[in-house]
Amino acid sequence: MDAVFDQGPPPPCPAPFNLTGYVLAAGRNAPDKVALAALSPTGAERWSYGKLTAAVLGTATGLLAQGLRPGDRVLMRLGNTVEFPIAFLAALAADLIPVPTSALLTAPETRKIAAEISPALIVAEPGLALPDPVPCPVLDSTALADMHGLPPLDPVPGDPNRPGYIIYTSGTSGQPRAVTHAHRAIWARRMMWDGWYGLTPQDRLLHAGAFNWTYTLGTGLLDPWSVGATALIPGPGVTPAHLPLLLGRHDATIFAAAPGVYRQLLRHDMPRLPKLRHGLSAGEKLPDRTRAVWQDVTGTPVHEAYGMSECSTFVSGAPAHPAPPGTLGYPQPGRRIAVLGSDGPVTPGTPGTLAVSDRDPGIMLGYWGADTETRAKFRGEWFLTGDTVCMAPDGAITYLGRADDMMNAGGVRVSPIEVEIALTAHPDIEECAAAEVTVKADTTVIAAFYVAETDLDPHELDHFAATRLARYKAPRIYRRVPALPKGANGKLLRRKLRDSYEATHGQT
Repeated sequence: MDAVFDQGPPPPCPAPFNLTGYVLAAGRNAPDKVALAALSPTGAERWSYGKLTAAVLGTATGLLAQGLRPGDRVLMRLGNTVEFPIAFLAALAADLIPVPTSALLTAPETRKIAAEISPALIVAEPGLALPDPVPCPVLDSTALADMHGLPPLDPVPGDPNRPGYIIYTSGTSGQPRAVTHAHRAIWARRMMWDGWYGLTPQDRLLHAGAFNWTYTLGTGLLDPWSVGATALIPGPGVTPAHLPLLLGRHDATIFAAAPGVYRQLLRHDMPRLPKLRHGLSAGEKLPDRTRAVWQDVTGTPVHEAYGMSECSTFVSGAPAHPAPPGTLGYPQPGRRIAVLGSDGPVTPGTPGTLAVSDRDPGIMLGYWGADTETRAKFRGEWFLTGDTVCMAPDGAITYLGRADDMMNAGGVRVSPIEVEIALTAHPDIEECAAAEVTVKADTTVIAAFYVAETDLDPHELDHFAATRLARYKAPRIYRRVPALPKGANGKLLRRKLRDSYEATHGQT
């Protein structure tokens, strides 16, 4: 028996196809229904499906009036505003290729992106960094908003496999990469509806992230709109302290956030949330203690998902199929997933590299302008994630860490996740990361970096670890840090902790 999950492929993506036309189709049957509520501490700006559709398709008309042609790239430099998803969908409706980017990028970072993708237009919010020199015309957010009332453009149909949009990876394994996705990528997200969300048209999904985060864009906006549900997004000025009240005030039925947000919310009094059915978590590993406290306080479970920029989320727990304790959950029905060794799929229970079949409609087309790098990520039909996992006989996936994060203890491979789970059970540790660090020219040890209010006694931590970890897995070094380094998508950057420690302490 091989560690391969395959219950059959999903229905094929229709052809011709346009991502925006698909996302807006469900709302056409209920134009007066609220598609989006942009929340503030004192109220909400509401957008009906009719208003949203008119704004998107009017903006699509306006973009084409700039002289753009199908396939041109549109670099998005927009902040936490509804103009972000409107511009994204408008570009796709016009068969342009939007490239969303973090509002936090600097001018040199945006210059590098512009050099890679050669944008024909930049849509920008005043105050955000632009490439220097600016390589193409710039359209500001006020001009974008003025396009909402233009005559609507019918979404341009075409091959579902043509390039749709480009997103940048977090750069956890080196330089950020420009990941190119096809229009069909949205069709793959249908496998998340039951495989992760339990999403229905009646849901009101509150995503804690900003408009201009790709996790929010997919889970918080495009997926609810694809089924005709209501998206609830916090606008500028909303802090985690406001979220408990907003969840109750706006009758949220599903809550989505990164693990760090759940931890922050639990520092505040949580009201009764009778409408909330469950939470969703992605971006990094959700600590078991955080999950347990959330369920105890709110009475609702949290379903976690694993994914990456190249394929979005494809392994998860779900309301109808919860993840067994200690696992990420199951491959979503319709996915073909394997755990690979050097000679192909391993046997269940054996660690290996998590891989996704290239038949998956959510798999990227490739890294923009980097064919060699793209080919290196595939072995036959399999896209290699670079993450080490085990698959149980029933298909449940246990995450062991990125291949380059795995630690060596006396010749034995140790997962940083296992160490982190053990230490975050300590009542005084808020967050923890484990990394292998060099202490001498020929000696490495496991170090634990933790976030706590004060320095903790390393001898007490040694004793605590000894009750939960084999001795060879236990850290030899404990260091308190103000915060754990994370990428723009919330993923933990263990490499930065290792590099910082070694730069500070050197080798003896």
